[in-house]
Amino acid sequence: MTNLTSLLVANRGEIAVRIFRTARALGLATVAVHSDPDADALHVRDADAAVRLPGAAPADTYLRGDLVIKAALAAGADAVHPGYGFLSENADFAREVLAAGLTWIGPPPEAIEAMASKTRAKDLMRTAGVPLLDPVDPATATPADLPLLLKAAAGGGGRGMRVVRDLDQLKEALDAASAEARSAFGDGEVFAEPYVERGRHVEVQILADAHGTVWVLGTRDCSLQRRHQKVIEEAPAPGLPEDLRESLHAAAVAAARAVSYQGAGTVEFLVTAEGRPYFLEMNTRLQVEHPVTEAVFGLDLVALQLRVAEGEALPPAPPQPTGHAVEARLYAEDPAQDWRPQTGVLHTLAIPGGIRVDTGFTDGDTVGIHYDPMLAKVVAHAPTRAGAVRVLAAALAGARIHGLTTNRELLVRSLRHPEFAAGQLDTGFYDRHLAALTGGAPDATPAALAAALAEAAPGPDATLAARLGGWRNVRSQPQTRRYTAAGTAYEVQYHPVNHPGIRVVATTPTLVTLEVEGIRRAFHVKQNSNKTEIYVDSALGAHTFTPVPRFPDPQDRTEPGSLLAPMPGTVVRVAEGLAPGSPVTAGQPLLWLEAMKMEHRILAPASGTLTALHAATGQQVEFGALLAVVQEEPQA
Repeated sequence: MTNLTSLLVANRGEIAVRIFRTARALGLATVAVHSDPDADALHVRDADAAVRLPGAAPADTYLRGDLVIKAALAAGADAVHPGYGFLSENADFAREVLAAGLTWIGPPPEAIEAMASKTRAKDLMRTAGVPLLDPVDPATATPADLPLLLKAAAGGGGRGMRVVRDLDQLKEALDAASAEARSAFGDGEVFAEPYVERGRHVEVQILADAHGTVWVLGTRDCSLQRRHQKVIEEAPAPGLPEDLRESLHAAAVAAARAVSYQGAGTVEFLVTAEGRPYFLEMNTRLQVEHPVTEAVFGLDLVALQLRVAEGEALPPAPPQPTGHAVEARLYAEDPAQDWRPQTGVLHTLAIPGGIRVDTGFTDGDTVGIHYDPMLAKVVAHAPTRAGAVRVLAAALAGARIHGLTTNRELLVRSLRHPEFAAGQLDTGFYDRHLAALTGGAPDATPAALAAALAEAAPGPDATLAARLGGWRNVRSQPQTRRYTAAGTAYEVQYHPVNHPGIRVVATTPTLVTLEVEGIRRAFHVKQNSNKTEIYVDSALGAHTFTPVPRFPDPQDRTEPGSLLAPMPGTVVRVAEGLAPGSPVTAGQPLLWLEAMKMEHRILAPASGTLTALHAATGQQVEFGALLAVVQEEPQA
């Protein structure tokens, strides 16, 4: 038996904060590591001690196992928990942790190594009798093999994955997937397999000790994905026939026993529309979506990981599951703009109580360009699936999130979509419904009026003259205020209000009550510190208003054909041979920009000639930076 006293988490953000929470409850001291952009991050503030990893990019910081081990030894930690991502599935790092005399909170390095490469893992699972999709050699792929799914061999989280439907796009997709995988995991190996349309992503949580006990902790459904990264997860997976559920459990146990597994792990399957399961991979770590399993089984998986690492034996069987749990990943991104990640200050993150919120941010924190844009995981548990979905949707709808565009509205609409409510789940959900889920925003005029009234309302410290001046009874022309929100202009008139169907009930600088078409509604108003944006939340939706006039958009200050950086990031590639004078065609990829661990293509806006190129590989660029200029060829 090992008696742990101090734990270093070799990770960042919400997973580090979540692991620290359990470590403190068990009486362990906590140690954080951080890159320079994370120097004041929540996980650093939350730990008992913190050690700097100099630099910003993951390759220089969180992927430097040697620096992490030095940090653990220097801070007096006797154990290392890798969280998920980064080094969590790196067998060499696990060996180095053990060689340094530290306890590794994870499976044996041999088990990680056996499963770390998805290509080797599939060979192992084939021997163990687990059903598999046959691999496809990209070099000999034919149209009959399409569509193909390219996957990184050394990682997960949707990074290094591409769907290929045209052989002419295969080489470009392979290059892009390999580059993204190398950036995220330090390994550019990519393999191909058939892409199953309308399949379900179902996984089985297992937990094993060093004494031969393997627990199966039910199933999870993670089919709602964007860019092959999970968005909404739930446990148990709904609608699985009992024989299919039992076969998935048996296959997961076979996978664990095949590699003498210890600790928490997840075996992932693709289930076809006909109900046939195929092994995808085994993640030898804690999953992002582990809270739904914890909720259903009433367990703390991190605590159990620590107990197993200390040498304790698990009871013969796990507790019985109860109810249903659903988790939504709240991202700082704009789903309507190709899931474009957002950066900046998160002024407010407030989600109604009664449900679980795992986050790495608090009010006033900055969301940067270097890491995943997930703000929080929001989890609801209830006796029934319908109840859990309803509670989660209501909590997200009532949340106040100020400062950044998020996927909150998409999550609410997804949870309330008839297909999701009926349990009709598959990985093509957003391919079919994204346009409808991100369109049709309600009229924001009442919210804009609330913003204007809150701006004009005298605060508690206003002088009597100011109060009287702001609320005079002399009848005159209405005052006018103009805003923009989500690309739409709004003009509102107040003092007196000149909008049919709207009556003012009460106003303060932070709360405005309006009667809209006979229904009284409360509008919560907050202005950011530099007074450039006003946030209004109500049951009608959340809106961010920018007063007019505002600083001009970069597009308004550039010549036609200018390609501007849609976000801060790093130029990771420039199209081969691209130089001023090069002919280009509309839609041709010219540059690849990496931000928040994802690659984004910068495409030629029209056919013509590249007249200027201001970007180079490795260059850091800010939002709105001029990357290149394309002069459109004249129309015939």
